[in-house]
Amino acid sequence: MSTAVPEIESLFALPFNDLLYRAQTAHRAHFDANAVQLSTLLSIKTGGCSEDCGYCSQSARHHTGVERESLLHLDEVLVAARAAKTKGATRFCMGAAWRGPKDKDMQPVLEMVRAVKALGLETCATLGQLRDGQAEQLKTAGLDYYNHNLDTSRQHYDRIVSTHTYDDRLATLGRVRNAGLKVCCGGILGMGESRQDRAAFLAELAALDPPPESVPLNMLVKIEGTPMALDDVPRLEPLEFVRTIAVARITLPASYVRLSAGRQEMPDYLQALCFLAGANSIFYGDRLLTTANPAADSDRALLDKLGLKAEAMVCETGGSCGSNVAAVKTGNTAASTNC
Repeated sequence: MSTAVPEIESLFALPFNDLLYRAQTAHRAHFDANAVQLSTLLSIKTGGCSEDCGYCSQSARHHTGVERESLLHLDEVLVAARAAKTKGATRFCMGAAWRGPKDKDMQPVLEMVRAVKALGLETCATLGQLRDGQAEQLKTAGLDYYNHNLDTSRQHYDRIVSTHTYDDRLATLGRVRNAGLKVCCGGILGMGESRQDRAAFLAELAALDPPPESVPLNMLVKIEGTPMALDDVPRLEPLEFVRTIAVARITLPASYVRLSAGRQEMPDYLQALCFLAGANSIFYGDRLLTTANPAADSDRALLDKLGLKAEAMVCETGGSCGSNVAAVKTGNTAASTNC
């Protein structure tokens, strides 16, 4: 059931302790409150994107120093996927910098999906806008999740990008859902939006039918050469970011809420507050698409300090998934993906 914007705004206005209590209550009703899902993200095609998203280092319209690269070879992707699995990731996400895949791009991407799936990992792709039939191809190849973020509210969107519309984003999400894929859809906080924008953005996510299974929430990383780095946009106050995590957890109680870009700049206490507010997924590994991310060793140390464990992937048969994978040690707990 979707939630109205005024109702979500009222959640933002709650006293901080009351808000976190409600978020924890919602979290514990749907998840193990001490388990964190680990995903790894790989850029399979970097730079040269035709779109003008104001936050993105990969746009050909921005002078960020990111060079256009060709699509990675399958062997390179498998090396990264095997390394991610060995370090404890259960989901492997592949991202390509383009407006959307052309027909010639689909075959190598489908081969990547099949090969990564065969390793016993969940698969996710973010390839931009999909045309009719492409989501079905990805589903047949074994893709589990498709990521396509709404980024912000509809009202704020045209301040962020002009080369496509909010409805273009929703159209791709519709194709993904109609193909039977799970949806990964979130946004970026700190792009000059208001609290009302954040509430409207979460209301859009809640209105998707059904809501996204995975909701990545990013803190804006200002990358030199992008419009967002040039604009005099104040950094989002850290506790407002925590509030947004908590409101997302209450509004989308059955969705994974992922701490995504921006963690590199977050001290441990802030990440701990985000976990307390209902975040239960992180990108794991030292890079995202083109920006730095806390090293795996740092993440394991943080999970250890907080007494959190890495979530094991559940197979369709109901057991734990994976094969011959080293456990991720988190203090006196060990999360493993074993078949």
